[in-house]
Amino acid sequence: MNGRHFAFLLPIIIGLFLVFASALSDPKSFPVFVGTYTRGDSKGIYAYRMSGATGSLTPLGLAAEVSNPSFLAIDPSNRFLYAVGEINNFEGKPGGAVSAFAIQKDGRLTLLNQASSGGAGPCHLTVDAQGKHVLVANYGGGNLSVLGTESDGRLGNSTAFVQHQGSSVNPRRQSRPHAHGVYLDAGNRFAVVADLGLDKLMIYRFDASKGTLQPNEPAFASVRPGAGPRHFAFHPKGRYAYVINELDSTLTTFEYDPDRGSFKELATLSTLPSDFDGTNFPAEVAVHPSGKFVYGSNRGADNIVIFAVDEHSGALKTVGWQATEGSNPRNFAIDPSGQYLLVANQDSHNIVVFRIDQETGKLSPAGHAVGIDSPVCIVFAP
Repeated sequence: MNGRHFAFLLPIIIGLFLVFASALSDPKSFPVFVGTYTRGDSKGIYAYRMSGATGSLTPLGLAAEVSNPSFLAIDPSNRFLYAVGEINNFEGKPGGAVSAFAIQKDGRLTLLNQASSGGAGPCHLTVDAQGKHVLVANYGGGNLSVLGTESDGRLGNSTAFVQHQGSSVNPRRQSRPHAHGVYLDAGNRFAVVADLGLDKLMIYRFDASKGTLQPNEPAFASVRPGAGPRHFAFHPKGRYAYVINELDSTLTTFEYDPDRGSFKELATLSTLPSDFDGTNFPAEVAVHPSGKFVYGSNRGADNIVIFAVDEHSGALKTVGWQATEGSNPRNFAIDPSGQYLLVANQDSHNIVVFRIDQETGKLSPAGHAVGIDSPVCIVFAP
């Protein structure tokens, strides 16, 4: 082997060594992938190894070079990763892209193929419970697309497309539809799309064998005018759901009927401290694996709001706020054990790890942070 070949292989050898050394010393460690905006120094998706014992992150480097992979999703087998590409043109046609990757043992990703997202500005995607379809929300296009997947993880043909119609009360942000997040319930029967432009959760019956969508009856659930629903999370017990609203800094609790695919609003709470005076746009919402706590990110206030969940009614009670030690906290994720919460601070270019108090839900800095350009989305591959 000559020197040039060795220099090429050296980063791969180091990466493998770090992965195996970490796994041997901490059997509870697992890969973490981070999607970014590639408008600056970032080149795409980055990989880390997280210690389940301490919450520390070991950088594994660039996992895949791809343009603006702002949101990621991993299939149920943990073998494949899918990423939206927030680009203006794909293969000579207007619109965004979806990329399929195989997850390697060294934390790198191998590109399998790419496909059109079906609309402009793809911002969120999810993989169905059987791993056979990828559902994509296109913010700019105001629509929803479904792509089939092959047994080897590759993206196949489009199996469904739905164009939203309408507007709401905010003339600057709600003059047309903006599909901002797509989610499937635990039964893999209903797809729910948070549409910021319509102030609605659009509800579809999902055929998991064909990947098709049909309007449900009821076809939607509304939030209050001007709220701007952005992201959504089901409670682990499947009877409740939570929607974070970007335009009025609130979080709405719904009771969910899994037989009908219908929602009943229970309450709406502010995501902000009462003394906050400034501009704020919430971004992400997540429920703790125990079902005891709900968290939301505030961009502007730059904190995580913490709610306690009433186990009988699903109602929320505000516990407090934790500063994110960075600016513009976009997405955040709770590790599979429920011990740690990782925040992607997009504008301060860092990911910060917080420890979760299992009794109160409160967060405290775990003493671990990594620098990364424009982080947007964090996913775990346990």
